[in-house]
Amino acid sequence: MSNLTISIFGNKIFLEIINEIKVFSKFNIKYYEDFDLCIKEAEAKNFLVIFLINEKNKNFFTKNKIKNFPSIFIAESQVLKNLSFNEYNEKLSMPFFIKDFEKKIISLIAKNEFKKNSLIKLQDYTIDKNERKIKKNDLELQLSEKETDFLILFSKNKDPITKNFVLKNVWNYSIESETHTVETHIHRLRKKILEKFGDKDFIKNNNKGYYI
Repeated sequence: MSNLTISIFGNKIFLEIINEIKVFSKFNIKYYEDFDLCIKEAEAKNFLVIFLINEKNKNFFTKNKIKNFPSIFIAESQVLKNLSFNEYNEKLSMPFFIKDFEKKIISLIAKNEFKKNSLIKLQDYTIDKNERKIKKNDLELQLSEKETDFLILFSKNKDPITKNFVLKNVWNYSIESETHTVETHIHRLRKKILEKFGDKDFIKNNNKGYYI
C-alpha cells in the first residue's frame, strides 16, 4: 500500500490539504493539471485517481468515458447523479468527512488488488479468470468455465500441451478416455475468437500438441 500513487486532478488546494493529513503520508501524492495526461498515466501505471469536479472541468467527465482504473469522484451530489460509474469507481458528495474519504480509498485498493490477481496475460490477450472473459484492446468475449480453464493452461505452459494433458487437467478424464471433447472445444473457441477478434491463428497445433 505504501507504494501506491494517488493522483489528484481538479483542485490544487485539495492537494495541499491531503499533504497535511498524516493518514495519507504513506501514499505517493501527485497532482495533475492536464486531464488527458492524468488519464494516460493512470491507465499505464494503475494509479488511484481523485477527480474533483467543478463548474470549470465538469465537461471533461461528460465527454470522456470513465476508465477501469481505481478512482474517486468528488463533487456536489447533483453533479454525481449525471455520471455513470463502474465497479472500480467510488463517489463522494461534498461536503464530506476525511474518514469517509479514507474508507473509499481502502475499498478501492482492495477491489484493485482483487482485479490484478484475476488477470492473466496470454500473448496479446488478457484473461479475466473471475469474470471468465478474454480481452484484447477494447474488445472482450465471454468464456465458459472450461474455456477459461483451458486458456489458463496455456498461460502456465510455454511448451505445446497435449490432448491428454488437457483432458486430465481441465476435464479430469483419464488418458485412456476415447473422446473428442478437446477437439470440439478448440473448434468452437477458434470460431468465437475469429468472429470477435479476427484472429485466424488462435490455438495452433503441431506434432507436440496445442499452443498459442
